[in-house]
Amino acid sequence: MKKNKNVPKSIIDLPIKCTPLNLKELLNYKELLYFFIWRDIKIRYKQTAIGFTWAIIQPLMLMLVFTFFFGGLAKVPSDGIPYPLFSFSALLPWTLFSEGLTRSTNSMVSNSNIMTKVYFPRLILPIAGVLSPIIDFLISISILFIMIFYYGYISKVKILFVPIFIILCIMTSFAIGIWLSALNVKYRDFQYALPFVIQIMLFLSPVVYSSNILPEKYQILYSLNPMVGVIEGFRWVLVGGSPPELKVLISLSIVVILILSGLFHFKKMEQYFADII
Repeated sequence: MKKNKNVPKSIIDLPIKCTPLNLKELLNYKELLYFFIWRDIKIRYKQTAIGFTWAIIQPLMLMLVFTFFFGGLAKVPSDGIPYPLFSFSALLPWTLFSEGLTRSTNSMVSNSNIMTKVYFPRLILPIAGVLSPIIDFLISISILFIMIFYYGYISKVKILFVPIFIILCIMTSFAIGIWLSALNVKYRDFQYALPFVIQIMLFLSPVVYSSNILPEKYQILYSLNPMVGVIEGFRWVLVGGSPPELKVLISLSIVVILILSGLFHFKKMEQYFADII
């Protein structure tokens, strides 16, 4: 019996074309997406003594440090909001963003053994990386609501807007993560530079200070950082203040541009991932 020379030896040898984003295909692989998300959560807390409590400790300890140095010693203005509440309400979306960005950036490289053996939409990996920190966020936000009740800000919470800014935060993480995940396959420098970049972005975002301390002429330029609108909006819906409408619109515009261009770049590079990685 003759062998068919046209039959590929493995799935890696199959020709892959740069195709448009296929949402239906992503839906067909939703169980695989759930698997990657749940696997990331289990790996994160595997063999830990206190488990999900780490989701609370990280932002809580940062809040205490920021409150002591910035709120206490440096007397950084906090728009009349108690500084612990001011900083913690910003640290939660920031932690969701930074964790999602880190996991999505490294998602392709950390799953290289799977990518070279089995076909699935590669976009699932950065999506799973962005979504897996949500459990940590939901645990941490319970502490924030306790603080809001303690400081008497419960009447200022605009509960219907909270999911909107959570979604915008996830979109921001995905918008940057989809770019970096594809670039990290070819240039591994990104995974080493990312922690440094995240640290810089922390202080370029209104986490430890209010954006109102900046002169008016710099506000638009400052708002080009998409996390400015996310953090200011999240803080507004939970503890009050002036609605950052323009900053949110700028952030949303930047995020949409990054997502659309990132999806195009990702799909263009997807056919080479298995060979490069």
